Amino acid sequence: MDKLVAGNWKMNGGLASNRLLLDAFTPVSGVDMLVCVPYPYLSQAQKRTPSIALGAQDVSEFPAGAYTGEVSAAMLRDFDCTFVIVGHSERRALFHEDNATVARKAAAALAAGVTPIVCVGETLAERDAGRVMDVIGAQLSAVLEVLGVAAMARIVLAYEPVWAIGAGRSASAEQVAGVHGAIRAWLATRGVDAGTLRILYGGSVKPQNAAELFAIQHVDGALVGGASLVADDFMAICRAAAHR
Repeated sequence: MDKLVAGNWKMNGGLASNRLLLDAFTPVSGVDMLVCVPYPYLSQAQKRTPSIALGAQDVSEFPAGAYTGEVSAAMLRDFDCTFVIVGHSERRALFHEDNATVARKAAAALAAGVTPIVCVGETLAERDAGRVMDVIGAQLSAVLEVLGVAAMARIVLAYEPVWAIGAGRSASAEQVAGVHGAIRAWLATRGVDAGTLRILYGGSVKPQNAAELFAIQHVDGALVGGASLVADDFMAICRAAAHR
C-alpha cells in the first residue's frame, strides 16, 4: 500500500499564491498525494490538480438544512473531494469539538462517499501523566461506536501529538512507533481490520525528518501542515515517502 501524504493548508492561501503552489505540485510515483485546502479554493484546486487528490479541512455533521455557514459532505463531493480532515486538534481545542461530534462528522463524510481523516492525539500534560492511550482510546472509541467495526476500517487515522503541532518539534521515532503500534493493536483487539487502515503521522513533518518518520513501522504517511505551503518542501516530503 502506497503511503499517503496529505497537505493541510489550514487558513492560508489566496488565488494568486495558490496558483503558483498548485502548479508546482507534480505526482510522485508510489505515493498518494493529497491537498486539503480552505473551502473557497476547492474549485481552483479541483481544476489545477487533476492528478492529485483533493480534500477539505472540515465538514458538517449534518447532510443538509438550516445550518448557516456549514458545508456538507455532499457539497464536498461536488468538487471531487475524496478526503476530509475531521477532529484536527485545532478544531478540538479552538472550536470545542468533542469526541462525539468528531465521530458524527466522520460518519457524515463516509455516508457521502468521502474518506474522513480522523485526527487523534494527546497534549503534553496528558503525555507526561502517562495517559496517551487513555486519551486516544477515548477518541477512537467514540468513532467506533458511531461507525461500527466494518466502517471503521474504511477511514484514515492521523496521530498528531498536540504538543508537536506548529511547534517546530516532532515526536521521536520511538514515541511515534510506540503510539502507532498501540493504535493498530487497539483497533485489532476490537475486531477492526487494522492491517489495511492507514495511520498517518502529523506533527511538524518536514523534509529534514520525513525519511526517518516514513521508515517507522505502522507509519503509513503524513499529515503535513506548514511544509505543505512551500512547494519544494512538500515535494521533498512526498519523494521521501516514495522511497519507504
